Amino acid sequence: MTTVHDPLLAEESGADVVGTATALLDAYRPDTDRFFASPTRTLLARGDGLPVPHDARPLTERVEDVLAQARADGLPEPVVMGAIPFDPSAPAALAVLGQVLRGPALGRDPLIALPAPTPEDITWDIRPVPGPDAYATAVAAAVRRMTAGEFRKVVLARALDLHGDSAPDVPGMLQRLARRDPRGYTFAVPTGAGRTLLGASPELLVSRQGRSLLANPLAGSAPRSSDLAEDVRRAAALLESPKDLLEHAVVVSAIGEALAPYCVDLVVPDRPTLVKTAAMWHLSTTITGTLAPEPASALELACALHPTPAVCGDPTDLARDVISELEPFDRGLYSGVVGWGDAAGDGEWVVTIRCAEAGADSLRLFAGAGVVASSDPVAETAETTAKFRTFLEAVGARL
Repeated sequence: MTTVHDPLLAEESGADVVGTATALLDAYRPDTDRFFASPTRTLLARGDGLPVPHDARPLTERVEDVLAQARADGLPEPVVMGAIPFDPSAPAALAVLGQVLRGPALGRDPLIALPAPTPEDITWDIRPVPGPDAYATAVAAAVRRMTAGEFRKVVLARALDLHGDSAPDVPGMLQRLARRDPRGYTFAVPTGAGRTLLGASPELLVSRQGRSLLANPLAGSAPRSSDLAEDVRRAAALLESPKDLLEHAVVVSAIGEALAPYCVDLVVPDRPTLVKTAAMWHLSTTITGTLAPEPASALELACALHPTPAVCGDPTDLARDVISELEPFDRGLYSGVVGWGDAAGDGEWVVTIRCAEAGADSLRLFAGAGVVASSDPVAETAETTAKFRTFLEAVGARL
C-alpha cells in the first residue's frame, strides 16, 4: 500500500477550498473505495487495505494490532475505516488503509450546491419487512410491556427490500445523499463481494481530537414539511413534546454515564436543541468533554457507547431481546457504527442510520423509531416512513 497524505491545508489556512472536497466525492468508486464525509473533513481511501480479523479478542485490540502492523510495514499514517454491526459480537467490516486522500468538509465546498445526477430510470419492486400494519402491531406490543413496567424504551426498525431491473448506481446515490445534506455524515464502505453500505447519518456517536471529546446524540423526531409555517410548527411542537423529550433524555443520560469514566470534565446540557436534515427534525444534545491525560481512542469510546438507547433501548440487554423478538430480520450493519480512526487514537464514529446496503440488483433500506410507553403505533409507523424518504429520493423510488 502507498500512503497518500494530503493535509487539510485549505481548512487550516482559510485558503480557497472550491472543488477540493467534491473532487473526492466525484472520484469515489464502489468495491475498491471507502468514503466518509463529516462537518470537519472528507476522506477517500483506496485499495483493499489490511482487513481487521474477527476473533475472540476485543475489537479495539484487533484494530490496534492491525494499525501497528501497518506502521511496521512502513505506512506512516494508517487509518482504519469501515463499519461495526448492531450486534458488537458479529463480524465488523473494517480495514486499515494507507492510501487515504483527505480534503476539507463538503459543506465548505461551494461546488456541493451543484445538482446531483438524476437517478437512473430503474423499475423497483418494493417489499416492506415487515409491512406497516405488522410494524404497528409490534409497536403496540412493546407499548403494552412498557406500560406494565418491563422496560423504559425500545427502538423498533423495519426494512424495505428493493429489487430492480439493473444494478444500483452506488456513486450516483452517494452523490445525491451528500448534496442533499452536505453538513451531515455521508459514507460508503464495502461490506463483502459486490456489496456496499452507504448512507447519510445525522448522528455523531463520538469523535476525538487529542483530549477533546464530542458526542451528539439524537432522539425524538418529526418529519419536515415543504410548507414553511407548518415546518416551523412541527419543530416547535417537537421541542415541547413530552414523549420525545423523555425518549431523548433516556439516550443523553446513558451516554453521559458511559463517557464520564473517561473524562476529567464533561458538559451535558440540560435541554436539547433542534437539528434538521432535508427530511426530518431531531432533538439534539451536544456533549463535550476533556479526556484523561492518557485518553481512550475514539474507537474505544465508540465501543463503550454502542449500542446507545438511540438505536437499541433501555435497559440495553432487555431492549436487545425485545428487538430480537419483534423484528423479523437481522439488522446487520444497520444501527451500528461507521467511521474512521487513526493510530494516534483520533477519529469520528457515527451511528449507521439513514442507510442502505446495495447488492448486485437490490437494495435493503432501514428505518427505526424510538418507542416509549406513550408512543402511538400509527405515529411511529409514519415516522419510519418519513425516515425512508432520505434514501428513497436518492434512489429515485417511492413507496
